[in-house]
Amino acid sequence: MDPATLQVWISRLAAVADEMGAVLRRAAYSPNIKERADCSCAVFTADGTLLAQAEHIPVHLGSMPAAVRAAIDSGGDDLRPGDQIVVNDPFAGGTHLNDITFVAPAHADDGALIGWAANRAHHADVGGMAPGSLPPDATEIFQEGLRIPPVRWTREVEALVVAASRTPDERRGDLDAQLGANRLGIARLRELMPAPEVLAEIVEYGERRMRAAIHTLPDGEYRFEDVLDSTGGPGDARPARICVKVTVLGDTITFDFAGSDAQRAGSVNAVEAVTVSAVVFALRSVVDPDLPANGGVFRPVRVITPPGSIVSARMPVAVGAGNVEVSQRVADVCLGALANAAPDRVGGASQGTMNNVLVGGEGWVYYETIGGGQGGRPDGRAGMNGVHTAMTNTRDTPVEAFERAYPMRVRRYALRTNSGGAGIAAGGDGIVRELEMLEDATLSLITERRTSRPWGIAGGEPGAPGENWLLVGGDAARAHRLADKCTVRLQRGDVVRILTPGGGGFGPVP
Repeated sequence: MDPATLQVWISRLAAVADEMGAVLRRAAYSPNIKERADCSCAVFTADGTLLAQAEHIPVHLGSMPAAVRAAIDSGGDDLRPGDQIVVNDPFAGGTHLNDITFVAPAHADDGALIGWAANRAHHADVGGMAPGSLPPDATEIFQEGLRIPPVRWTREVEALVVAASRTPDERRGDLDAQLGANRLGIARLRELMPAPEVLAEIVEYGERRMRAAIHTLPDGEYRFEDVLDSTGGPGDARPARICVKVTVLGDTITFDFAGSDAQRAGSVNAVEAVTVSAVVFALRSVVDPDLPANGGVFRPVRVITPPGSIVSARMPVAVGAGNVEVSQRVADVCLGALANAAPDRVGGASQGTMNNVLVGGEGWVYYETIGGGQGGRPDGRAGMNGVHTAMTNTRDTPVEAFERAYPMRVRRYALRTNSGGAGIAAGGDGIVRELEMLEDATLSLITERRTSRPWGIAGGEPGAPGENWLLVGGDAARAHRLADKCTVRLQRGDVVRILTPGGGGFGPVP
């Protein structure tokens, strides 16, 4: 194809994924999907190669090909028009149990398979030992909620998912929205009817672009390591180390995580699909953020993860927080290593956590991630204040929607002044958020960078670490600090105060 035609096809297919996302959000029931947009959509070729994706959640999108592959392998050849496969098993292409993925085939009128539509959405509760299905002290995946292997979606399967949740009506509404988004994707693929050679050329173009981008990096080996504050295990507050060696050779690149700590009790363990997702995010961010998002981009990239490590967890360990926290640290170490190869393209570390807050009471469950500081940027601009960074790309729940949906009140929502690290380009500031309970509830926190700090680079200073506080009865005089990962009971009138980290600075302080 000529370049113009190729770009038109890429844009058409990306628009299909964008429209799927719009349908999913507008039809969703929960504030987590409708307001926060904690969902992602993509389309795939007939053989399961990623073809195009919307600019949704990085940790969803980079790992979704593994879920589509698992769905196809489980019985994709036997699907009829209208069938869909559902999966959330982290050990079969998923990320954590909250992220439910639907995969649907698109067939031409003659029955030939055109491709696949897929979407993934974070469900606020799928059962488990704590509201929100992300208990930080879980030691086995069985404690985190309902685990679904790749199976054909039926009313019976729907009944199981709904029955496992503390918020069944919300689950039913969100599941219907996901099914509808895939139906829209199938209809659009049928309208476009792209020829197989067109799809092959799109994927090959992505590979050529990635190889050309890697080739701009100098050959060599580049190392970096960082820590997670803890893995959430009962009584285990030890840091966990993540190491990477990046090897650039011509137009190929390898990320080797040998030396990273073994998986541990607690939910802060990541499956391999999550690690691969973070690697691709970091690499695209550095070499060329405008690279097309398709399977060809993955071909020159090799990821080596030691089985049974914190970056490639094995059954039956808990992995709920690996998707949200290990992914952030994997992105940090990859960016840190790539900074040695391309120092003019990598800024200071961003906040390095998603600041997961889960609160549940009688018949309701709230989940949200809170933004923080972006690292100071290598072009001399300060990092942005109070934004979601790296592996998350959600929005905030508007206060009006929040207070209408949940028996809580937002007492304070402000920037955390001077929390960014100093430098020629200062790190962005974090956020201060206070939530007042209007009835008794259970709180779970999964946060990072409460002990370690987002690193500065090229002489920049680190950002301030985050803090978690409980104000008993809303009284600041009765405040006590909460652990980085914990589950506690709250009484009406209690206030949870979250201070998120600032970003690291870039360049020495002027």
